[in-house]
Amino acid sequence: MNRRTVIVLLVAVVVLGLAGTAAIPVTNHPEFCASCHTIRPSVESWKTSSHKDVTCVACHVRPGLQGFLEDKVYAGLKDVAITWFGTPTEPHDLQARIDSNVCLGCHRAVLRVTEVSMRDLPKPVKDVGLIMSHRKHMEAFEKRGHGEGCTTCHARVVHGKPVKGYPIVIPRGHVKLDMEPHHPNHPEGSALWKSALADCVRCHDNKTTYAGTVLSKDCEVCHLPDKIGDFLF
Repeated sequence: MNRRTVIVLLVAVVVLGLAGTAAIPVTNHPEFCASCHTIRPSVESWKTSSHKDVTCVACHVRPGLQGFLEDKVYAGLKDVAITWFGTPTEPHDLQARIDSNVCLGCHRAVLRVTEVSMRDLPKPVKDVGLIMSHRKHMEAFEKRGHGEGCTTCHARVVHGKPVKGYPIVIPRGHVKLDMEPHHPNHPEGSALWKSALADCVRCHDNKTTYAGTVLSKDCEVCHLPDKIGDFLF
């Protein structure tokens, strides 16, 4: 290989590298993501959510080189290939796992919410005297090793809509508001349909065990007794 060829190759590598670097900010924009992936409904719901100022990659791509290569480069190219040459997954069956460390990067203070509801929590949560411990749940999820985390309970916070009179998107509970039938706006049996109907009793069912103890679904496990009165049935 002569000197001229080496120079040409080096210039090509540099140009491609600079072009790729310049393109990264463009590929980070949600509208760009929606141009290749079947996520248009998710982008539209994101625009009206509490996370509308946070880009897709801020949540879906873990920080660091490994996260960039696995979550953005590899997964992104794989999805593009499926979109162009394969059969894309229907939007209502798309599933994504968000690493809890990404969530805690902004919401680490939630680990201090361990007992009586704090004043800055949503009103429906304060009204029912919620006393669940985020820290204990995160520790339990890690020990169980089933890939659970923040989105086990908060999966719809960005791409869902408030239900049954709740002012914001919070995990579906079983307060009086939930006595009304709730029919998710997704095909029955789809991934998003199941997610919209999931609540705390998926684990607290009087059957599931953790650390040798059966997870009770008695009201007092998660709620202050003097708050239960008019809100729970």
